[in-house]
Amino acid sequence: MATTETLSSAARSELRGITGEIIGPEDSGYDEARKVHNGMIDRSPGVVIRAASADDVAAGIGFARSHDVPLAIRGGGHSAPGLGTIDDGVVIDLAPLSAVNVDAAGRTVAVGGGATLTQVDAATAEVGMATPLGILGTTGVGGLTLGGGIGHLARKHGLTIDNLLGADVVLADGSKVTASPDENADLFWALRGGGGNFGIVTAAYLQLHPIGPLVYGGMLAWPAFMAGEVVRFWREFMTSAPDEVGAALAFITAPPADFVPEPVRGHPVVGCIACYAGDVDEGEKVMAPLREFGPPGLDLFGRANRRATRSLGDGVATAEHG
Repeated sequence: MATTETLSSAARSELRGITGEIIGPEDSGYDEARKVHNGMIDRSPGVVIRAASADDVAAGIGFARSHDVPLAIRGGGHSAPGLGTIDDGVVIDLAPLSAVNVDAAGRTVAVGGGATLTQVDAATAEVGMATPLGILGTTGVGGLTLGGGIGHLARKHGLTIDNLLGADVVLADGSKVTASPDENADLFWALRGGGGNFGIVTAAYLQLHPIGPLVYGGMLAWPAFMAGEVVRFWREFMTSAPDEVGAALAFITAPPADFVPEPVRGHPVVGCIACYAGDVDEGEKVMAPLREFGPPGLDLFGRANRRATRSLGDGVATAEHG
């Protein structure tokens, strides 16, 4: 087995045919390449392979196996426990596999294993459609999908995994297969909640739903001392809210961001990011009780494109975890 110091040089020698990038501890970009979203995770892989194709992924798997070292897969790098990186082993980074191809007529989208939610939003909004995704634009679609995927559209259109139509997968032996209800159906079942480590998904095919480029929603926040009242009210509101309403509460410290009023910054709050996935005029009426309760110390509700709504969550997450 190669040591941490020699693993990258072995990869350069043995993986000369790959089209992606090989990054080791000796390279200037190594510290950036090994980062994940959770700033508390600090691991040092022996080599990072930025795979530009399914063949690169297969080669990386074979390399890790031949050197008997652990292997980690990174899509968007949002795994809270840091599963997208590892000490002394091989990280296959799917970031270069980020193509997003929309089939508007068929209402489907093909998403590369390294694409982020923001990239998918940008492509699908152009045709007035969406697939259920999470709430942070920097999240990788691959990890989100295989983990279930809950977000603003879940009440109306299900989890992300419920909208998975098929996937291109590289298996442990390096073979490349497609999993769908009609092809390798057992693998498709496994990917949709049967566990983990069945293979590396290099592309996912997802169902699209008509959702306009504009939605009604944003972020609200109340002082932490109101938490009990806010949670009870929110529970009652969501019990009768139409399925078009997607909303989540979080107990956070208000970030020192420009969109947060100065008196609120740095203070513990009960935050709510919400979205109405339907007619914006109707959404404004339906969401009015949320805006009127309290009133909130932060009110960023309004008409916005989906990416703007999602970016509010990015700002909070960066402050909390960066």
